[in-house]
Amino acid sequence: MSIFIFGGGFTSRAFLRHLAGATQVFGTTRSREKASALEALGAEPVIFDGESLTAPAVHALRQTQSLIVSIAPGEADPVLSAIEKTGGLSAVCPGLEWIGYLSTVGVYGDHDGAWVDETTTCKPVSTRSHERLAAEAAWREAADVAQTPLSIFRLSGIYGPGRNTFVNFDKGRARRLVKPGQVFNRIHADDIATALELARTQKANGIFNITDDMPAPPQDVVTEAARIMGVEPPAEIDFETADLTPMARSFYGENKRVSNAKAKAELGWQPRFPTYEVALDHLWRAGWRDEVKTLRT
Repeated sequence: MSIFIFGGGFTSRAFLRHLAGATQVFGTTRSREKASALEALGAEPVIFDGESLTAPAVHALRQTQSLIVSIAPGEADPVLSAIEKTGGLSAVCPGLEWIGYLSTVGVYGDHDGAWVDETTTCKPVSTRSHERLAAEAAWREAADVAQTPLSIFRLSGIYGPGRNTFVNFDKGRARRLVKPGQVFNRIHADDIATALELARTQKANGIFNITDDMPAPPQDVVTEAARIMGVEPPAEIDFETADLTPMARSFYGENKRVSNAKAKAELGWQPRFPTYEVALDHLWRAGWRDEVKTLRT
């Protein structure tokens, strides 16, 4: 059994730690300088420049049964474009049994704080969310042509060791922005890893929201982290007058509560960190500064 991961970022590294070398994995990186990080996690690094498949990539893909895509699209999906230039999915991956595509809950757009699930009409707001929705459709079409199961994972805001509110405090970036009624869902990278493996082993087909159980105002997370650290939380800042980049402000234009009931029911997935409170407590005790080698601490 061979797995090929396009994109060796934060989420993919959590998945590699979850696998713990139990199967052969190839993972892409843009440069040889970054290859050692993948090697340390048991993956064989493959260079992918975002445009064309190298000979080593093609060789690895011909052995692949499970394909995971964790690269953001632009006007077109770079992975699918590169595969199509090389002959198409069936030709490049003749033994392919399952595809996992990592998307975002941003495709749902703004629902004024209401609950959304996988049947909710998508009405993306930002350009990046429009691109994600288009990439989902392109992968759905390619998977249908190749007659291969496709799991589309719509992910909430991702955090974990090395990327969390404690890190923001440590770097002096913690802020309590307040926009009345605003809530966000979140998801620990380790919980994404377990969802990926469940879907992969089941060869699941469909869309799954991978998110925590407790959508909450963002300032509450900062307040809880400050309590755990034993420090004063930063003063509240009114969202309307806050100095934010256009991208940061755009996140607050999408207000919704995202349900994970389908992933629980169909995949048998149960998040280890169902709330930010559980996750922050664990991060504080087990290590929040850096990515860790195992999920089991």
